[in-house]
Amino acid sequence: MKIAIVKLSALGDIVHAMVALQYIKAHSPEIQIDWIVEQRFADVLKYNPDIDNVLTVNLKALKTNKAGIFQQLKKMRSYASNNYDLVIDAQGLIKSAVTAKIIGKRIAGFDADSIREKAASWFYDVKVACAYDANTLDRNALILSSPLGINISTEQILNKQPFLFFSNEDPQIYDFLLKDRLNIVLVIGSTWDSRNYPAARFVKIAEALQQNCLVVWGSDQEKAAAEWMATQSDRIKVMPKLDLNSLKALIAKADLVIGNDTGPTHMAWGLNRPSITIFGPTPVSRVYQTDMNKVVKSASIVNPYKLNKQDYSIKDIDEQVIVTQAKLLLGL
Repeated sequence: MKIAIVKLSALGDIVHAMVALQYIKAHSPEIQIDWIVEQRFADVLKYNPDIDNVLTVNLKALKTNKAGIFQQLKKMRSYASNNYDLVIDAQGLIKSAVTAKIIGKRIAGFDADSIREKAASWFYDVKVACAYDANTLDRNALILSSPLGINISTEQILNKQPFLFFSNEDPQIYDFLLKDRLNIVLVIGSTWDSRNYPAARFVKIAEALQQNCLVVWGSDQEKAAAEWMATQSDRIKVMPKLDLNSLKALIAKADLVIGNDTGPTHMAWGLNRPSITIFGPTPVSRVYQTDMNKVVKSASIVNPYKLNKQDYSIKDIDEQVIVTQAKLLLGL
């Protein structure tokens, strides 16, 4: 059997969906699994032994280059020549549903009551019901397994094997890792400003822990914030800009990851590394809490059906709450 998974973005969402792969392959080792993804996120999928082919699109670029639609359509039609038995739209957006429909004839996805863009369900032949406000990991596992007649339990997800892999990473990351101190990765950015824990509070965390704190960044604004943090504490170092392959390698070596509700923080969970995810305007149902993966949430009440980008309550979280949790995870 040949299937294609359409999960185009974003980084954290892709990571959350990937957990299902090991159980699908364990149930049906002969199945071929291809994954269609936005080009800029392809490396997070790379080297995963349960994925046969990572196939890219660049729909993001169409916002600034409308003429590129013809090139993207040509690419998607070429993927259709693989003759998939089933294409699973694990995203539930109109653009992902259209992508799935171009690539395959038999399409599976969430039903209209289970997704934000209800019209996407019109494209599906197999429809899966799951509450939109259910745990994100449970939703992803269900949409990828149910159309295949496979059941993935909560217990299985909790006992997962690490599923992010890397090779030929940037060797300079190892120059930043210390042997005489614990290595903590700080993830200071995200897609919304209201999801970002204040840089000054990250500095206080670094000072309180007195370990080797490595700040990763993805934009010039985040880099500037990281460089400012490094001037405030000699426990903080700014990492060079890393591609996703090298970021996976760094997080795999980290003793702890502390960061906002964003992709790199969720990568720690995918690598079975300790983490603390800081939540403000987004729901904690996006993650599983485990013995090594903890969350800290602001006092605001979140409506998962309509997120409030003006909810800046994350800035009010006392850093001592995070420090206490970090010391427990690090055994300090």
